[in-house]
Amino acid sequence: MPTLEAAPAPPVAPVRIAAARRPATRAAALSALITLLAVCGADAVAGVVPLGPLQRHTRSINDLGNQFVPFHEHLWDLLHGRAAGGLLLNWQSGYGTSFLPDLGTYLSSPFALLVGVFPRDRIDLAVYVITVLKMAAAAVAMTVLLLALRPAAPRRWVAGVLGSSYALCGWSILESTYNPMWLDGLIAFPLLCLVGHWARSGRRPVLGPLVVALAWIANFYTAYMATIGAALVLLLLLFVDRDTDARGRVRAVLLAARSVVIGIGLSAPVLFTIYLGTRHAHPGWVREFAPVSWPDYLARTLPATYSFSSPAVFLGTGALLLACTLAFHRAVPRRERYAWSGLALAVALSFQWKPTHLAWHAFVTPNGSPYRQTFVLCGILVIAAWISLSYGIPGRRALLGGAGVLALIAAGAAFSELISAWTYPLFAAGVAAVAGGLLLARRGRRGRTLVALALLAGAQIAQAGVTAAYGDQQRAARMDGYPAWGAEHSARAALGSDASGWPGYRTDPGQRQITNNDPLLLGGEGGAYYSSLTPEVLNQTMTALGGGWTSRGRAVQSLDNPVTDAIFSVGARVRVAEKGGDPVLIRAAATPPLVTLRPPAPEPAYGSNPFRNQELLLGARVYTTRTLTQGCPAGTDIFLWAPEHFGSARLGEGQAVEMRGGAPSRRAPLIPFGTSAGPGRASHITLTPADRHAELGCLDRAALDRAVGRLRATGATRVSVSDSSIRAELPAGARGTAVFAMPRIAGWSCRVDGAASAPAGDYLGLVAVSLPAGARSVACDFRPPGLRSGALVGATALLALGTLAAWPRLRGRHTWGSAPAPVRT
Repeated sequence: MPTLEAAPAPPVAPVRIAAARRPATRAAALSALITLLAVCGADAVAGVVPLGPLQRHTRSINDLGNQFVPFHEHLWDLLHGRAAGGLLLNWQSGYGTSFLPDLGTYLSSPFALLVGVFPRDRIDLAVYVITVLKMAAAAVAMTVLLLALRPAAPRRWVAGVLGSSYALCGWSILESTYNPMWLDGLIAFPLLCLVGHWARSGRRPVLGPLVVALAWIANFYTAYMATIGAALVLLLLLFVDRDTDARGRVRAVLLAARSVVIGIGLSAPVLFTIYLGTRHAHPGWVREFAPVSWPDYLARTLPATYSFSSPAVFLGTGALLLACTLAFHRAVPRRERYAWSGLALAVALSFQWKPTHLAWHAFVTPNGSPYRQTFVLCGILVIAAWISLSYGIPGRRALLGGAGVLALIAAGAAFSELISAWTYPLFAAGVAAVAGGLLLARRGRRGRTLVALALLAGAQIAQAGVTAAYGDQQRAARMDGYPAWGAEHSARAALGSDASGWPGYRTDPGQRQITNNDPLLLGGEGGAYYSSLTPEVLNQTMTALGGGWTSRGRAVQSLDNPVTDAIFSVGARVRVAEKGGDPVLIRAAATPPLVTLRPPAPEPAYGSNPFRNQELLLGARVYTTRTLTQGCPAGTDIFLWAPEHFGSARLGEGQAVEMRGGAPSRRAPLIPFGTSAGPGRASHITLTPADRHAELGCLDRAALDRAVGRLRATGATRVSVSDSSIRAELPAGARGTAVFAMPRIAGWSCRVDGAASAPAGDYLGLVAVSLPAGARSVACDFRPPGLRSGALVGATALLALGTLAAWPRLRGRHTWGSAPAPVRT
């Protein structure tokens, strides 16, 4: 008998799939193009693009120049094998700090790796490229989500315009442009919504958790907010889906929850270390939540407004008008109309109520901009706009209704001081362009469709571009700026590099800073460090020794002082006498090793005087303390202690030195004033304004040299350092306490002569180990708290993901009672 076989399926389905993908690809490309044109064009007009002659103003405003660019410099060094330290420990900042929490907070986005292809002196350009690429990626991700939610919608090119409006929202171009790590949340929200969409049909069980893991690793902070938003979107989609019964809805929620749990579990090695790093960090600014005024809230939906403490909900007139038409669009099913409109309104209102405000921010009011979740509202509004359009171009009734809502918003915003001269002209022109574009798109002819595209895309580019340029100018006027890499950077970096002697001694890039993270930016192993995870023990130790800080204690400054240089084994220091002056290199005649010994004694404790605290840690008396009127004896070095002084200090007729003290925001460090000439006007220090609490420390250099000599004679004979450990060989007869020149941050464990490890001790804030008689060596290893438990959770999640991937095959292999294979006859 002839063999009976099924006829091959005709190749129609693949052709249709390919044909369906082409408009989606074009829409995604359109969204990226609009985003890039708007952002780069606006920055070029504002003169903040780091591209040679185009740059008229520094782009590195606030934390962008103070944190993110230096951290990306350090990542560049890691990628090229030039960093002091590795993934676990950063030897360059704060005399040795944990790095994995910083990596997870600032540098774990896949986009960050692009810095490796740029020259080191153009990292500012690399960060800019990364920023605009993230925005473009967010536009593409939103476009893909919109087309996945309504794949059969007509005029799919409008999804590209709406995707760009999401990427160009006010939160993105006004706030996250100088906090580029937040932009990973902008990408994460539509991707996490896709994960929920897949869960509705049980698709992509492996890809879903991987997307969640990527989002949480890239930036856990905004991923948390994006996850809440995506959960709300999923619940709404299930609510409006009439084809899914209660059992199917529960199944979809469980599948989505499984993806989230496994995905977050995969990110646990980073998340756990960040969480515990935050527990050990110096506390930031605790502020009470106060809702923004409603006129200011409404004003931020319009173009060309700027404020640091209100939600930047600007989307462009096109997306906002379409979102406002949804409630009036009768072609959209009633449940869907009111559900999406209600969700957008509920999320908007949740920003103004303290309990929900705290829920959006993991129950801690942010230190800085209080509306960091705004991108979720922007995303929901864009989805609502697409839902309205996907059922057809809104008719006259819907357009009039939407325009009426916009008119009310514009009228309410008129009472806000945030409105600029550009706001209402741009708003009116945008409404006209969008209305004309929608009317032309309704006709459906190719020529009119192209004009409609030009009107909608042009309005989006113009409004977003002007808003971004306006924000660039406002930031430059209101916030501190930091210069892009130039001659001063090169000169300081070259001096430090030529003097490098690590681990024999440290090289500090100097107290007069270009940024608060100069050791990362310029190289060396200094004391300066600025991060959201600055350890409390570092702040307390440097404060006790007379160090200064800003940002409420999170930006610890280097201390230009020969006693602390001896304590922390700083053998070379870059010094700049005045702002804009030429840097010079100061070398110490002799430097103690990184590991020194202290004789057996009762455990010491710091007092309130930094000069006595330095002597306590050094182990010798080297200062005479005086009042300003007494002055310092001839031949001693003068150091001024006035931590709360905000003003200037002048020695004799010399140049005034700026001091920026004033708790709780700032603390001024000890200021060196050179060698005293003895009593007289030339050695008199004048403070402007006067400060009766100021005190002088008069350093006896000979006494310091003797103290350094004793530390060198009794200290380690050899010190070796790896990426996350330090080992010292001790002299014969070593006894007492081995003190390491690094802060006792959580995570250090030590062992003597190869014995079992134990948590490191604490000697006045530094790592210490009590030595038994006859000890020959001591070694310490660093592992960030939370890494072991995080790795265990991550491995469990990986096992669950592997089981999930293999389950269909295993179930098929062991299915009982399955139908027999067809027999060919």
